[in-house]
Amino acid sequence: MPRDPEDELQTLRNDHLHRQLRPIDSPQGTELIIAEQPFINFSSNDYLGLSSHPGLIAVYKDALDHWGVGSGASRLVCGTLRPHLELEEHLARLKNSAAALTFSTGYATAVGTITALAGKGDILILDKLCHASLIDGARLSGATLRIYPHNDLDRLDSHLQWAGKKISRDGRIIVITESVFSMDGDHCPLNEIVSLKEKHGALLLLDEAHAFGIIGKGIGLADDLGLAEQIDLQMGTLSKALGMSGAYLCASRAIVDLLINRSRSFIYSTAPPAATAVAALAAIDLLISTEGQQLREKLHHHIGRVSRAIDQIPESQSPILPLIVGSSENALDLSARLYQKGLLIPAIRYPTVPRDQARLRITLSAAHSSNQVDRLIEILKNRNHL
Repeated sequence: MPRDPEDELQTLRNDHLHRQLRPIDSPQGTELIIAEQPFINFSSNDYLGLSSHPGLIAVYKDALDHWGVGSGASRLVCGTLRPHLELEEHLARLKNSAAALTFSTGYATAVGTITALAGKGDILILDKLCHASLIDGARLSGATLRIYPHNDLDRLDSHLQWAGKKISRDGRIIVITESVFSMDGDHCPLNEIVSLKEKHGALLLLDEAHAFGIIGKGIGLADDLGLAEQIDLQMGTLSKALGMSGAYLCASRAIVDLLINRSRSFIYSTAPPAATAVAALAAIDLLISTEGQQLREKLHHHIGRVSRAIDQIPESQSPILPLIVGSSENALDLSARLYQKGLLIPAIRYPTVPRDQARLRITLSAAHSSNQVDRLIEILKNRNHL
């Protein structure tokens, strides 16, 4: 007899792992309306507040009038509208890469890229804390997988040595990591990883989703360290600091052409609306402008204030500030108590993070006011007495 979905749901509830959608009755921003009540939002990845930027909204509206709301089909059928190509050309120049390809989501980028480039006979080596999309792409590829403990360079070196002995003559070895990790906000040791992958003749896929728009001049960690030309596959998203939707993969012309021909999540998906590409181009221009730099400076000021004020939050250059609680039950309880105080900071639990490392994932935005940050610090300092 097949298992009952209700039994599975009850198991999730018993383990404090059940999740529900939360209706929000206002636009995305630092203030939200939920069930007719106002909340300060400390859960969004809209790090620079660009999702509600008036100039970008105006560009989007004009683009909708010209290009319409849909793209008609997949890019290989009739969906490659001129703004898609212009966005990709701009991204390639920005990331100091030969070519770029955009996808509908970050998940589609990860799964589509990895499964197109790796298969039986190839070896993928991933950081243990890689995002689920990277893990799923690796599993679906059919390649041999090896996981190294988070940022453990000695184990990465060991895995690369092993892979070099096992790989066939025409096989690929690909190291996969994030530049800024999505749940802890820490950086990978990119200089050392690049040295190791070159020493062992491997490729490197670097996911810059949480670094793009934030690190250095806003282009990402690889650019900030002067390593962009040494990264074989630069992945990133338009949906976080850029405030849009979609994602990209920058690489050689040959690899991008291979993705166009082999990446199933690209080939078999309707293209994103051209208006989104037009708005993303405007957002990139804003990102690297004086205004973009001012937004980053404001964001980093907020980050410094919170990480210095709350002992359990590590000092960070990332807007992702983890407050690790431990059990899923305790994380849910603390999130609920903060919710009663008007702060939206959901609990992050297994399988998104390891068991017994449930946390509140506090995210900051340049759009937060000083008063909102004051309120966050005040409540977190007194959280044990709520």
